[in-house]
Order: sequence, then structure tokens, then C-alpha cells
Amino acid sequence: MQFLSSWATNDRRTLLHFSKATLATFCQHVQASDTECEAGGLLLGSVHGAHMLIEQATIPTAWDKRFRYLFERMPFGHEAIALSRWTASQGTVRYLGEWHTHPEDHPHPSGLDRSEWNCLSAKRRDKRPMLAVVVGRKSLYVELVPSSGCGSVLTPVE
Repeated sequence: MQFLSSWATNDRRTLLHFSKATLATFCQHVQASDTECEAGGLLLGSVHGAHMLIEQATIPTAWDKRFRYLFERMPFGHEAIALSRWTASQGTVRYLGEWHTHPEDHPHPSGLDRSEWNCLSAKRRDKRPMLAVVVGRKSLYVELVPSSGCGSVLTPVE
């Protein structure tokens, strides 16, 4: 399994890069078999103008609800990691968004995913679009979700 690390909006005005550690977390949680449950967590990293470096993806905790076709992230654990990284980096490493898996080769967000993303984006204090990633068996779905309206889907950059 090899996911590409660099992604961009169609107009190339926003670039993002997933660290090796982030991609490794995605790969470790791919729903390869018919019995594996969805997984997910937070995306933490730094912002550089319109661009982002995703340095870490938190992994599911014991409190999260994991089913074949549903992942519900509970705040415990994830938020403690995010706060710790933010404090240790003096505010440069921050919450950028959310990721979760789908049991399909080339994933697409569900209606539930979209409504959840819009709620999460609306709650952002910095008013930036939320980064949403769906990890499939063969590819990623990557979108910047604003608090209202349509988001920008990103595509891999070779």
C-alpha cells in the first residue's frame, strides 16, 4: 500500500504534504479484510500561508466507537494529544482536521461524513476550512471543507 504524500487543489493555490508518519498511520488502519472496523482520528500539523504540513494522525482510542461502516471519534485521548502537541510546539502544531477509513477501494464521503465535517468546520476558531481525509483500500479522498458551501477536493501531485 502506497499513498502519495503531496496533494493540491486544482488551481494549485493550496498544497498539502502528509508526513511519512501520517501515511504510515493511514496504511496501518486500511480496512483490508471484510471483518475490520473503521478507524480514524485527528490530523495535526502546521500551516504555512495557504499550505499545510500534516505531521501526525492520531489513532483510534479505546473510547472511540468502531464498526464496519461507522467510526465515531470520542473527544478523550485525541484532544489531549492535540493540546500536548500544540503546547510543546508553542502553537505551531495544531488541529487541521479529521481522518477515517472506509471499506472501499476508492472512498467517497457519505452524507453523514459531510454533515459532520460541516459542523466541525463551523466550530473552528481560526475560521480555516477543515481538512477531511477518507482512507480507502487503494486511494485517499482529501477535501478542504469550509463552514458553509462546497469544499475543495484535492488531488495527488506526482
